[in-house]
Amino acid sequence: MVLALCVSAAVVVLVLLGLFVFGLRRRLIQRSGGTFDCSLRWDVPETAVATPDGEPSGKGWIYGVARYNGDRIEWFRVFSYAPRPRRVLERASIEVLERRSPEGEEELALLSDSLVLACRHRGTRLELAMSEDALTGFLAWLEAAPPGQRVNVA
Repeated sequence: MVLALCVSAAVVVLVLLGLFVFGLRRRLIQRSGGTFDCSLRWDVPETAVATPDGEPSGKGWIYGVARYNGDRIEWFRVFSYAPRPRRVLERASIEVLERRSPEGEEELALLSDSLVLACRHRGTRLELAMSEDALTGFLAWLEAAPPGQRVNVA
């Protein structure tokens, strides 16, 4: 009985410690400012993945937090303990292809007020989903590139 209580207490302590570290990581990412909620779908095929109804599939979306860092966007997975960004997008390499509202299963996979921005980064097609305010800031950040940088905002 005592062993079961000790094991249970150890499990509770480990879970609480994991949650604390998880929250601390999120706080450290946001500490420098310039962060926004941003879901990502990486390496999307040119012909969008669709359900049998012809609507875009909700598969492949990963919820994350993006942070502006100079001429880069650093993207972190929300449900991760990794201290480093999962993806880094350079401003000069981002090409905006289109923007649209989530459709079909995407509406369930993304936050309720999200807009989808289809982009290309160094030949890889990706989609970012963010709020309208975050999208306005992201597009302004792209357009505010230093003189001489090529910027393509659709």
